[in-house]
Amino acid sequence: MLKPGDHAPEFTLSAATGEPFRLSAFRGVKNVVIFFYPKDNTPGCTTEGANFRDLHDRFAKAGAVVAGISRDSIKSHQGFAAKMGFPFALISDADEKLCQAFGVIKMKNMYGKQVRGIERSTFVIDAAGVLRREWRGVKVPNHVADVLASPKEKIVRAAIAPSGWTKGRPGKVDVLIGSPSAINFDGPQIAPAITRPWP
Repeated sequence: MLKPGDHAPEFTLSAATGEPFRLSAFRGVKNVVIFFYPKDNTPGCTTEGANFRDLHDRFAKAGAVVAGISRDSIKSHQGFAAKMGFPFALISDADEKLCQAFGVIKMKNMYGKQVRGIERSTFVIDAAGVLRREWRGVKVPNHVADVLASPKEKIVRAAIAPSGWTKGRPGKVDVLIGSPSAINFDGPQIAPAITRPWP
């Protein structure tokens, strides 16, 4: 099971926006907040999604991309997103590969029966692709506010490039690009940089 400090698995999955959601697209420029939820249009998931929607501008100002993930179909996601006015992507993980990678498929007690489903969970992945924070077995009340209030790392302009590294500028953020052996993950390599809490 993944734990904070591990590199998050790379993934590209279909989203309700019609565009594929690719984690590597945010490498070096954005933190990514992904929340796994059991099912579209259910009471708890609707409330959680609405809470992320209502605080979405603050996540964006903090340099974070938000995305929701469940096993529902793209058609289901599109209806849910349209009804709720979600400004973030809803990702379909119908074959459960990403759910399995993050260890969120659990046996749960529902109405006295054991059923297999998604344990509500949220993860913060930094711009270097490293899992920084996790919340498992989430209770919806106050959860999204807690995610926003928690310390999160943000890559900011690096004052000095370490020996053997060069500067690159994807978008408006200065990052440090190094050799593939420097950090063990696919794609552009991000050096440890100056960090600060999100506002």
